[in-house]
Amino acid sequence: MGKSTLLNALVGEKIAATTRKPQTTRHRILGIVTRGADQLILVDTPGIDTRSEKLLGRVLNQAAQAVFADTDAVLFVVEADRWESGDAQILEMLKQAGVKKLVLAINKVDRLERKEALLPFIERLQGLHAFSDIVPISGLRGVNLEPLVDVLQGFLPEGVHLFPEDELTDRSQRFRVTEVIREELLERLGQEVPYATAVEVESWKDTPTVTHIDAVIWVERDSQKAIVVGKGGRMIKSVGTAARHTLEQMLERKVMLRLWVKVREGWQADVDSIRRMGIDT
Repeated sequence: MGKSTLLNALVGEKIAATTRKPQTTRHRILGIVTRGADQLILVDTPGIDTRSEKLLGRVLNQAAQAVFADTDAVLFVVEADRWESGDAQILEMLKQAGVKKLVLAINKVDRLERKEALLPFIERLQGLHAFSDIVPISGLRGVNLEPLVDVLQGFLPEGVHLFPEDELTDRSQRFRVTEVIREELLERLGQEVPYATAVEVESWKDTPTVTHIDAVIWVERDSQKAIVVGKGGRMIKSVGTAARHTLEQMLERKVMLRLWVKVREGWQADVDSIRRMGIDT
């Protein structure tokens, strides 16, 4: 649906992993948008997977739902001209949670083959729920983002800024490094293997000219390790090279990135392992 792409676009910097695969987000990530006297605290939740039977999936679903009660408004992002059973289930979940201020963002309007299909789609969704507002957007192309921010600002309570004006997120640079590496894994691997991976930064050392980063990619089985490493180490090399280029742009300095792949059997079914990966439980 592109909610992490939207978060990055609103903040103006890459702070969350974005891929073409669903359920990319695993962490609750704050994005901070300061516009004069107003400060929006945007919470990117893990994608809700209504089909997941694994402990990790249930943990991520709970983390997403826990946010509902602590927000002034909920932004529900769906894809233009595409309403699926999962979207209907999430809408029902939001209703049951008692969410009163629910804004619908219809994303990827730039990809509509027939622009005239947008209005009937909006009318269809208006019949499903009395949304506080509906805003067609494109997070990737930056279409209609200012009107969306204007709508969200209308829900802000009076109060002081919670963060300095130049702060964009509550997440550390180490976390953002793991997101960059995980994004490259998701983009390059098949359907199942990338979801069995997790990334942990083991060491970080800044020198006057280079930042040295060592990170571990965790998998659940030896067979998955072989896929991530690739024949002759080609896959892990391509992941490392692409991630390093992104990190050098992000950190604005030269980066030496070293990656290892290790096996931790059944980590997605173990609470302690999930916590070690920095995922809230």
